[in-house]
This record gives sequence, C-alpha cells and structure tokens, in this order.
Amino acid sequence: MAQNIPELYGSLVFNDKIMRSKLPKDMYKALKKTIQNETHLELDVANSVAVAMKEWAIENGATHYTHWFQPMTNVTAEKHDSFISPTGDGQVIMDFSGKELVKGEPDASSFPSGGLRATFEARGYTAWDPTSPAFIKDGTLYIPTAFCSYSGEALDKKTPLLRSMETLNREAVHMLHLLGNKDVKHVTTTVGPEQEYFLVDKELYNQRKDLIFCGRTLIGAPAPKGQEMEDHYFGALKPRISAYMHELDEELWKLGIPAKTKHNEVAPAQHELAPVFDTTNVAVDHNQLTMEIMKKVADKHGLVCLLHEKPFEGINGSGKHNNWSMITDGGCNLLDPGKTPAENTQFLVFLTAVIKAVDNYADLLRISVASPGNDHRLGANEAPPAIVSIFLGDELTEILKAIENDKYFNGQNAIQMDIGAKVLPHFVKDNTDRNRTSPFAFTGNKFEFRMLGSAASVANPNIVLNTAVAQSLREFSQQLENVAPEDMETAVHKLLKNTISEHKRIIFNGNGYTDEWVEEAEKRGLYNLKTTPDALPMFTSEKNVALLTEHKIFTKGELHSRYEIWLENYAKTINIESNTMAEMVQKDVLPCMITYMEQVANTARLKKAVVADISIASEAALLKKLTELQDAMTEAIQTLKKDTSKAQSYDDILESSKAYQATVLADMESLRKAADEAEALLPETLLPYPTYDKLLFSI
Repeated sequence: MAQNIPELYGSLVFNDKIMRSKLPKDMYKALKKTIQNETHLELDVANSVAVAMKEWAIENGATHYTHWFQPMTNVTAEKHDSFISPTGDGQVIMDFSGKELVKGEPDASSFPSGGLRATFEARGYTAWDPTSPAFIKDGTLYIPTAFCSYSGEALDKKTPLLRSMETLNREAVHMLHLLGNKDVKHVTTTVGPEQEYFLVDKELYNQRKDLIFCGRTLIGAPAPKGQEMEDHYFGALKPRISAYMHELDEELWKLGIPAKTKHNEVAPAQHELAPVFDTTNVAVDHNQLTMEIMKKVADKHGLVCLLHEKPFEGINGSGKHNNWSMITDGGCNLLDPGKTPAENTQFLVFLTAVIKAVDNYADLLRISVASPGNDHRLGANEAPPAIVSIFLGDELTEILKAIENDKYFNGQNAIQMDIGAKVLPHFVKDNTDRNRTSPFAFTGNKFEFRMLGSAASVANPNIVLNTAVAQSLREFSQQLENVAPEDMETAVHKLLKNTISEHKRIIFNGNGYTDEWVEEAEKRGLYNLKTTPDALPMFTSEKNVALLTEHKIFTKGELHSRYEIWLENYAKTINIESNTMAEMVQKDVLPCMITYMEQVANTARLKKAVVADISIASEAALLKKLTELQDAMTEAIQTLKKDTSKAQSYDDILESSKAYQATVLADMESLRKAADEAEALLPETLLPYPTYDKLLFSI
C-alpha cells in the first residue's frame, strides 16, 4: 500500500472536506443548504464552486472535465472538454464557469429514447447532481449529472431515481410527524449493492467470439469438475486474484467507494465485492463506477471481468443484492426494531408499509430486474425464483400474526395485545437464519432485494421500491390524517392489523426453489413472470402507470419510452447471441469436426492397410456419431437462422421479443446440445477456442 488507507480514501473526490477548505464560508454554507434542502443553486454559488473544483482538479493532474451520466444503455456516458480557454494572444488559461458546471449539452440523438423524440432532434442537457460528489479519473474531472431532452423528458436513470427519493422523503416525513416524531425533517433511502463477477484469462477470452460479443459462452461442454465439491466458496484467494482484488480496493477507495468485503463465490472463477451502504443515488453512481473499475483493473492484470448474469452453463451465475433501508436526518434507521413503544410502533408502521408495497407492486419489482441475462438465473436454483415474496423470519412473522389476531407476543404464549411495549420485544438482530432462496428478505435492519442481475444498474429497482413504499405511506397517512392524538394508538393498531391481513400472502419463509412453492404461490395469487417478455407488458398496466405518474416519477411518455427501450434491448441481445452462435458453430465447430473425421477415417484406412482383417468398429462408431451430430448442427443452424430472421421481421416489438424468447432461444438450446456433445468428442488441439476447463481453472 503506497499510503495509509485514511489518506488514500476519497483522495480523488471533491468531497465535503475539500469543499470546506476550498470554498469561501458563505459559499460553502449556501451550497450545503442547497444540497440539504434540494433547492435551486444560485449562479454565484455555482461560479464559486466551479472555480474551487477546477483548481482542485488541476492540482490533482486533471486537464479535462466531463458531465458523467447514465443513459438507457446499461452503461455510463461521458463527453470530455478541456479546461483551456484561448486568451487571443496565442496563449490559454485554465477556465471553468458555473454555467459549465451545472449544465452540459451532449448530442442526444444516438441514445435510446424509446420513441420520445426523432433521430434528428439532437439536443440534450446534462444537469449537475450536487448530492453526488465529483471525482477525478484518468486525468478528467467527472461531474455526476442527470440527462434530459430538449423538451425536458428524462433520458436517463438518475432523474427518475432522484424523483423517487424525493417522493419517499415527503411521504415518510409526513408519516413520522403523524406518529409524533416531529423533529424529523428529511428521510433518505440507503443502498449497499453487493456485486458478483467472474474473472477469466484475457488471452483465453480473446479466443471466444461469444464472450467478446455477448459476454457469455453460447457453447461449451462442461468441465470434468464444476462447483460440486463446494471448495471454491470462501476459499483461499489465488495470488493472481488476490493481487487484482488488492488493486481494485485501492482504486475504489481513491474514488470514495467504501469497498468492504471480498471473497470467492460458489462457482469456480467467481468472486464477490460488497460495499458499505450509502445514500441511494450515490450508491448507484458508485456501483456503476465499481463495474467500470473492475474491468479496467482486470485488464491490467491480464484478466477480463465478466459481469453477465450467466457466463457459463452448468454453474452458478452472478447476481447483485440490493440492501435497502430508510434513514432519518437524525440517523435513525426506520427499519431498525426499537426498544420503546414509540419505536416499536414506528418500526411496525414502516415494516408493514414495505410489505404492502411489495405485495401491491410485485410485478413492477420483477420488471425492474428483467433482462435477457437475468432470465437465465431466476428460478434456476442458484438465484431466487421469478416469484416475488418476502422473507421475515419466524419471530417477526409471529409478531405480525399476534397483531393480526389481537394477541400479545412474548416469544412463547400469546395473550391480549395493545400498541404498548409488549407489541415488540427487544428484537435481537440476526434472530433468524438467512434465506438465500427469497427474493426480498428482511435481514435485521434492512431489506435485501436479491433478484438483481450482476450487470444491471441498481437504479431501476430502487426507483420502484422508493415509489411503491411512498405510495403505501401516503395511503397510511390518509387513514391517520384526522385521528385525534388520544385515538392514535387504536387507529395505528387497526391500520397494522388490516394491512397484515390484506398482504400476508406475500410473506413466505420457506424454500423458494421447490415446485411446491410455485404451486402455493399460484394459489395465493402471486405473479410468476418467468421471462422478460412475460414481465414487461405489466409495466404499462393501469395500476403501474397510475403509481409512477401520480408520484411524478415518469410522464406517460417517459414510461412508455422505457417499455420500448427494454423490449428493444431484449430483442437485440438475443439477435446478437443467435448470430454469434450460428457463426461459431458454422466457422469453428463444424470445420473442426470435418478435420477430425478425416483423421479418424485415415486411421481406419491405415489400420486396414496394415492388418486386413483388423476391426475398425470403434472408428466406424465414432464417425457415425460425428456425422449424426454434424447433420444435426447443420439442420439446427438453418432453423435458427430462419427463426431469427422471422423474429426480427415483426413490426410489433413485443411480438418480436416473444418470438425470440419462445422460438429462437429454444433453437439455440437445440444447437447447443449438439455442439456441446460434439465438443466432448473432439481433441482440444483441434478446437479453435478454449474449453470450460481452461476458462474456469486456468488462473
């Protein structure tokens, strides 16, 4: 380590400490007031911040600045401008104004808009998000921003995320005031996204068209060993991996990203990094940066970081766990069970608000994690099922049952209950086991949403979660609005009881991997949206449009644009996979088979030439099998190409996506079966790409 961690941490971030030292006191106070109250930033303050930010950036080696934003492409975007400004005498000065800080104008014509605007409508704007600190990377000052069109439509993921945070803040504060907690002025949501990933050798990666174009292997016979020995999970880090993780930590710490935990995951070549939680929009920015830095550092170590949800068949894929909670400006975690009657009440109100939200908008939560890659994980006994349910643990479930049935809960026997101290005993964290099969699990003082895919932005699920919980709190507030203080205890008890009774179907503490749960969920009336094309049409249902427009998260135009973009992304992804697979089998596997068949036939002829009556039954059997597989692959390629062309021809994007899902993916599976069977028979020396055993066990 070049320097101690406290000095290293945040050294490339324009954080509060730097702002306090660089800005005049009045400007620092004005900026902090803007951030805390989420008010308009005055130009004189922006100019002062811009000068300080530029000076600090130049001191740290920066020559350019960029407005860094998150369009609907699943990656971030940036346009770099230098600080230089010509003086007219052949010289330049380093200049950066408040206007340049708060607003940029990238060309928006080539970003996905889902029909919001025509291609020729190129103007777009980026607007500084002062709540997410600027940072320096590769000699450029990065300024986190929102991104919108000329007419004001959100073209990014940050704008609706900030809107959702504000609506939850408003409804949560109102609810707390009704409960008598009038000191609270602000509630923020916090997120700690755990990140799983694979590391493979770069030289091997570059020999696989499927990894290069698709991020996952489309063919590949299983290695002799997979994850069945359970020896990789939490195993000792190999030196090359340890060196990578060490540098990754340093690079993340410089950017103020609180990387905390690192370890080997279940599958060979799979690993995980987990940060400390942060304010949601900052956590989203940090996770996007983390994925980028993971790939950058891997390249320096001769590795490639794979973030696809299912890079290898037959072993676990990668997910991302979204640890979510709500925190007041006084530092109180609203999902932390308390010790006093008031704390008990507050916790139970917010807990049941989340339960109600997840039950009412389970389809939206499923949609928020929908992607072609994630469809390969969900329900595959390595990730939660596609059915959204909540795990609370036995004790908390029993507490809710006691409230529903007007009983005390004391951990043993149930007797009559009021809203006083005995509603909730001193609740010990980790009072129950964790349930890795649950999509949405309470883990002591937060909820862990476990359905996210590893490559996904964490913005979408948090937009849905924030908004759905805000709606629950709004409906709670409406019921408690005009209740007299002396009647509040009874009213809250009634509210909790009714909410638990209405939404307890979403609570499930058992094994989500079983067929029995699928049957039980259907009886309960829960959604089972198995694939992305199954899920996405629900996004524009009347209920979901009402939620997202009434809280001003999206306009109807913005909402429908996202629906179009997500479907287009699904269809395009599978189209690329189909074309890549057909090319690999046609240009790599089949020629290799022909070469090997010639070698086998020559061997048979040589044997006969030496000993006329010698048996060549083994060669004949092998040739017969290879010929059968060759014919099967040739036919499967033609079918795949025909069906892919047909799926691509539909004008309706939903119809096209369904054709890709139902037909093209099935064709790919048939072709893969034959190709993998052939690969298992072919000598590795003839294969033009590395096999699973090399990819997974070479580091």
